[in-house]
This record gives sequence, structure tokens and C-alpha cells, in this order.
Amino acid sequence: MTAKAAKQDVEAVVAELARTPRSNRDLEQKLAGFKTIAEGLDYAARGLTGFNFYSAKGVLSHVLTFAELRSRALATARKLVSAGLKRGDRVAVIAETGPEFMAVFFGCQYAGLVPCPMPYTMYIGGRDAYVERVTGMLRAAAACAVVTSSDLEGHILAGAAGAGVETVLTHEALQALPESLVKLEAFGPDDVAYIQYSSGSTSEPKGVLITQKAIMANTQGILRDGLRVTKSDRAFSWLPLYHDMGLVGFCLAPMMGQVSVDYISTPSFARRPALWLRLMSENRSTVSYSPSFGYDLAARRINGEAVTLDLSNWRAAGIGGDMVRADVLKQFGDTLSVSGFDQNAFMPSYGMAESTLAVSFSDVSQPIRIDTIDKLTFKLSGRAVPALETQDKDAVRSFVVCGKPLPGHEMVVRDEMGSVLRDREIGHIFVKGPSLMSGYYHNVKATDAVIAADGFLATGDMGYLLDGEIVITGRAKDLILHNGRNIWPQDIEWAAEQVEPLKSGDVAAFAVEGDDGEDDVVVLVQCRVTTDAEIEKLRREVSAVVHHSAGVECAVVLVPPKSLPFTSSGKLSRAGAKQKYVSGGLIEITQRASQAAEFLAAAQ
Repeated sequence: MTAKAAKQDVEAVVAELARTPRSNRDLEQKLAGFKTIAEGLDYAARGLTGFNFYSAKGVLSHVLTFAELRSRALATARKLVSAGLKRGDRVAVIAETGPEFMAVFFGCQYAGLVPCPMPYTMYIGGRDAYVERVTGMLRAAAACAVVTSSDLEGHILAGAAGAGVETVLTHEALQALPESLVKLEAFGPDDVAYIQYSSGSTSEPKGVLITQKAIMANTQGILRDGLRVTKSDRAFSWLPLYHDMGLVGFCLAPMMGQVSVDYISTPSFARRPALWLRLMSENRSTVSYSPSFGYDLAARRINGEAVTLDLSNWRAAGIGGDMVRADVLKQFGDTLSVSGFDQNAFMPSYGMAESTLAVSFSDVSQPIRIDTIDKLTFKLSGRAVPALETQDKDAVRSFVVCGKPLPGHEMVVRDEMGSVLRDREIGHIFVKGPSLMSGYYHNVKATDAVIAADGFLATGDMGYLLDGEIVITGRAKDLILHNGRNIWPQDIEWAAEQVEPLKSGDVAAFAVEGDDGEDDVVVLVQCRVTTDAEIEKLRREVSAVVHHSAGVECAVVLVPPKSLPFTSSGKLSRAGAKQKYVSGGLIEITQRASQAAEFLAAAQ
């Protein structure tokens, strides 16, 4: 054994001893029965499990047992009270992946304060766009204070000034405050838990108000009925904690189930996607989630490292947060099979912040189910008719089935008139159950627009039911109407992304109203090629593949790399892309602009 290998073995042993254990030897695992987040943490703190934070280089940098988290949360709660905050006040907290955010979020639970996680990462457009977004969130939450990391203090001060928030504290300043001697009043079962700001407009962000009862119902469904968590599980996450999948799925739910979680930050994953898989291999992780784009990115960047990994312990590879792509899952499964990854571990699911997080899960013990339908019937009649085995691949469309709703929850598909549809009839998806939000904070109009008198929530998604399981076909607002036909923009995008050298996330398709009142199809393409010949070749090939796959003529607009906007969860924002296009906020690459394109490509 070489000295380097011996050193690596020693480091691995030290890390194994330092991080929190997989399970608690002397504490019975409980997946349900708690009434509040604080009660769940009180119980988890009796064991040895907790959260582990890794640096961008994959080095274990912080270990936070649930016992230490409870202690820090209680101390932070008293400091927040000493800052003059009163029960029910909203506390915005920048959700950086680390112990500081955890201490403030859980501290709010003990102090009876309402935490509002805010994005940490910078948005397309830089400082001004980030400040504008934070300002909108602070104003919508009527925040009484903001807690931020010191590196973002200037940005947050600007946003707070715009929203009229006077109290801005860095984590260091907060911890320097004395602890109040006033008796803490933790939230009760009937109280609010937090406000979740999901993806939305910058000017009018909607705060999803989640109650203690809702988070208890949803985490119970996730742990017991969806993932079927056991004492042998260990979770891993790179998902942002200001997003529902990161906050609920890989912070609150694991804590409620006393499950240890290992973290890297979202920027660390974006820079080194393979780090996710390497640390999962080293830690023998069993549960991790990602939108489809995360699996796509990791598979593309893993290169020869796959043969050195052991992913045989990964039993629940969840997919959610966006349309589940069967082709991406196959690519990932094929690429990582040499690592012992079992493609049966894939677990498609469906969820949204308005339902706390989870709505449905596919069966974790079964292979994924793919429904292949006739594309023409799908487009013309709105019915998902099974394709024939003899049909050409261009005549069919495949969807991944996303499972049954959680116990105690209902799901129906309705037409434009509100009538409930049968299996394989495509319509609007509605859900109902104890996990639903109580409404959008201080926004009765927006709440009434999505929650009907019968208690059903209009999700804004479209799809169809199949033997009690849901199949998602797309967002209603993104649907393109062209010559009497329904066209799903993701069909155009996925087809265009097959053109070299395009990749996932390089294409946005939407419709703009033409002079004749019909929808004209526009396809924005991030262009990295630099010569005139390459630019025009890419334009022609995208136009041809769109015509072949969707049967429509389109305007192909080539734009510089990093031009397309994305939501806080990493999903392409078609609405944002359309707004930038219509307002003239995009630079089109033409033959005359090829030198500029070359410069921009070189800068990436």
C-alpha cells in the first residue's frame, strides 16, 4: 500500500467516526405521532443522529447532531426574542446550507416566530435581480427581521430597505446578542410552521403558509408511506434549503424520522456534480432526490470515475420537482450501472410547495412504470391511448408514471368545465388532503383562485390518471395552442436538445400571439458555436427537428450562453424566457454577431 493510499484510508476512518451515525442504538425510531416540529426535534435530540455538512472539496466541515441542533435552536430562540421580536413575527432567513440556517429555522419554532427561508444563490441578472427578488419576498411576508450570512449583508440591506424592514442581523451579530430570560412559547399543533416562497414572479411572490398539522401529515406520508424509511437509511442532499424539496424532503422529514443526512451545497453540486455520487458512495447513502436535470448533469460529468464508486446501497433514487424524463433516467442508469447502481431504485414522485411537498409516490419496491401512448391522438383529442408495439418511435410519446397520492389525500383530473375525467383523459389536476397549505400569506385573492369551496387545490398541472396513479403531462400555462392542436413545450425542447452540441436546459419553447391571433411558436436556443457556418447549421437543424417532432414551423432564436432564466429550484422558467424575449431583453446571435458569440462562449 502506498503512503497516499494509507493516508486516504486513515482519513476515511476519521470521517466515519466524526459524522453522525446511521441510526440510534438506544432510541426507538418513530416516523409519526408528533404534533409539532419542535416536538419532533425534542425526540430526535435524545439520539445520536443528525446533519453533516461537506465542503466544496468533499471534506466534512461541520457535524450537527440533533441534540446539538436543539441546544443551538433554543439559545437562538432566546436571542431572537431579545432582539425585540414577538410571537407570530416573520423572520426571513437566508437559507445557506449550513448549521447557522438550521439554528435560526428551528429556533423560530421554539420562539413562536415564523421563519421564511429566502434564496441564497444569485439569480440570472446579478446583484440587482437578486435584490429585487428578495425585496419582493420581504415585502410579501411583512418580515420583521432578516438573518443573513455576512457575505450577502450588503445585498440584504438593500432589499430590506426597499421592503421597509429595519432589523437586519448577520449570524455573527445574532449570536452576539444576549439570551432573553422570558419563557419561550413554542408553536402548538394548531399554529403556523413557516412560510415557503416557491417559484413565482419577482413583483408579486406568493408565500405558501404551512401549518404544523400540514407538515406533520406530509412528513409522516414521506417517511412511512413513500420512502418507507428504516433504521438502516442514511440520506444525502444537495438541494437548496429555500426550496420545498430541500427543506421538507431533506431537512424536516429526516429529522422527524431521526435519520442522518449528509449535505453539500447547491453551488458545490453545480460545480462538481460527481461529488454528489462520490460522497454517496463513501457514506453508503440509501436515499437521495433530484430533479431530472440533476441526474442528467451528474451522468454527463462523471466520466471515468463511475468505475471507482459503489452505489449499491442507494435504494431510493427519487425524482421530482419537474417533469420526469425517462431518457435521462435511462442514461443515468446505464452510465452508473458499473457503480452497482440499480435502476429499480428510481422513484418518480409528484409534489408542490402548496401541498407542503409530497403529493404522490411511485412504489419504492417496484421498477418505474412508463406509459407509451399514441402521439397524434394525444395531441388532437386529449386522450392517452396506448401505443401499438409496431408504431414508429416518432409516432409515440412516453411518460413516467408518478404514483398514487399519499394516504388520506385525494387526487382528481377535471376538464375545463370542472367535470371529473376518467382514466387516460387529460385534464387539470386537483388535490385535497391534510398536507395542503392554509393559503397564500396575506393574499386572499391568490388563495381563492386555487383552493375551491370543496377544499380541492388547483395545482396548475395537467395530466391523467392511470389505475389510480398520476401521469404529469405539463403545466397548463405553458401549453401551446397552434392550429387547433395542443403542443407541449417540453416535447419541442427535448427534441431540440438532441441536436449537437446542445444539452439539457439549453432550449426554451413558448408561444407568442401572431398578427392573425394564432400562437406562433418561438424556440430560444443557447448557442455556443462561433463561426457563421456553425451558427446557421444549428439554426437549420433545430428548425428541422422541431418540424419533424411537433409538426410546426417555428422561429428559432439563438441567444448567448446563460441567457435563459431558471427558477429557484433549477427549473427552466418559460414564462421568464418569454418575458425576456417579448421585452427585447435577449441578444440574438446572428451571422454578423458571430464574433460576439465567440467571445461569450470563451468566457463560459
